[in-house]
Amino acid sequence: MITLIQGGLKEQSLSNSYDVVVIGAGTGGYVAAIRASQLGLKVAVVEKQKALGGTCLIWGCIPTKALLEHAHALKVIQQAKEWAVTIPAGAPSIDMGQVHARKEKIVTGLTKGIEFLFKKNKIDWIKGTARLLGDGKVDIFEGDKQTLNAKEIIIATGSSPRSVPGVDIDKKRIITSDQAIHLKEVPKSLVVLGSGAVGVECASIYRRFGSEVTIIELLPRLVPVEDEAISTELEKSFKKQGIKSLTSTKLTKAKANPKGVDIEAQTSDGKTVSMTAEILLVATGRGPVTTGLGVEDIGLELEKGYIKVDELYRTSIKNISAIGDVVTLGESTHPQLAHVSSAEGIIVAERLAGQEAVPLNFLHVPGCTYCDPEIGSVGLTEAKAKEQGYDVQVGKFPFGVLGRAKMAGEGEGFVKIVADKKYDEVLGVHMIGPRSTELVAEAVLALRLECTVEELIRTIHAHPTFSEAVAEASHATHGAAIHM
Repeated sequence: MITLIQGGLKEQSLSNSYDVVVIGAGTGGYVAAIRASQLGLKVAVVEKQKALGGTCLIWGCIPTKALLEHAHALKVIQQAKEWAVTIPAGAPSIDMGQVHARKEKIVTGLTKGIEFLFKKNKIDWIKGTARLLGDGKVDIFEGDKQTLNAKEIIIATGSSPRSVPGVDIDKKRIITSDQAIHLKEVPKSLVVLGSGAVGVECASIYRRFGSEVTIIELLPRLVPVEDEAISTELEKSFKKQGIKSLTSTKLTKAKANPKGVDIEAQTSDGKTVSMTAEILLVATGRGPVTTGLGVEDIGLELEKGYIKVDELYRTSIKNISAIGDVVTLGESTHPQLAHVSSAEGIIVAERLAGQEAVPLNFLHVPGCTYCDPEIGSVGLTEAKAKEQGYDVQVGKFPFGVLGRAKMAGEGEGFVKIVADKKYDEVLGVHMIGPRSTELVAEAVLALRLECTVEELIRTIHAHPTFSEAVAEASHATHGAAIHM
């Protein structure tokens, strides 16, 4: 094969030609690659990092949840008396060196697992940085320098933390979640800017580790995408834990110094709040990673920096698809979640292999926040259901009534079901409390199968379990809770 490259002739071997080239080996990219290979396509993945797995595995989902498990273990130890366990005198403490060592062991094990899956499925890992040249060509200009020829290209470059105007992230005193998972010492004080999943999870971790934690949130409530009842319960729990929440508050100044950060914020009534913290964590969302990719050079359509795709993740250029955090579907909401990215990767791989592709229903995507207490949700909130014209019926049941919750000492929170009164269809399920990120799977299935409340009621839930809260909330929706 003879290819013209930068004004000269260069011979390209067939080894440089692929059915599919995936740019980015995060959750969406590596899943797309594996599924495409399973379906008989020749696949290469371009990834510049030293390990496979992307943000979720290396900096996000996995490391943060590992830290949260340490925080939970410390919580149990701190409550040893309740468990009739005698421990030596003195307050239990956390060894951050050992915490990070265990976290890195988990991450390394999982990244090596993906490498094994690549070898098993005969996927080529091209270690380098990619740039799109057009006409199915991908230039690896850093690392394993070469030009790849692809029948199809999947862009899965993900996202990176973003700041707010006027806040200079120095990665020492003013940090993002990328640095928060690597702090060598527990800060005496931590201010968290933003109360989305990243913000409240980090607040939970470091409060349990011993930090004085304050959350600044511009909107009127914590976790503003959740049902209002969830926000209220979380703020109540955080207050009990000693986490201070400043909602309807705008950060106006953040200046780092050798010892910490001087912070000023303005409340909705115009009052100025001043504070000093050892660390300021900026958790205000993530933006798309397209810098250096050459998307503008080849005329790929963007919207606010995101790659614009249709419901099957086709871009404006034939034979180029995009998935995950880097994309937008225009007016449709696109959640930046690892499980969404992997689902999109499978859809695209199957479409490219000639199989039927069905668009995702984003109302059936579970939201999981792993703070303490955990949050799980799917479908419409009560407010959204009313906005859409539904005659709503609601059922709510507290975890604290359950025998299993009492045994576990985990009685905070509740399950809330939002349903359509006319047809009895479940529209949304929202929960906060123990195991909520696991229990939400039942709710996802209920929405996907268009279950009625009556069908949930007739579904037998084992006793004693946390899942009984779902059954009881179903009964409560019909005004017939058994244990309340």
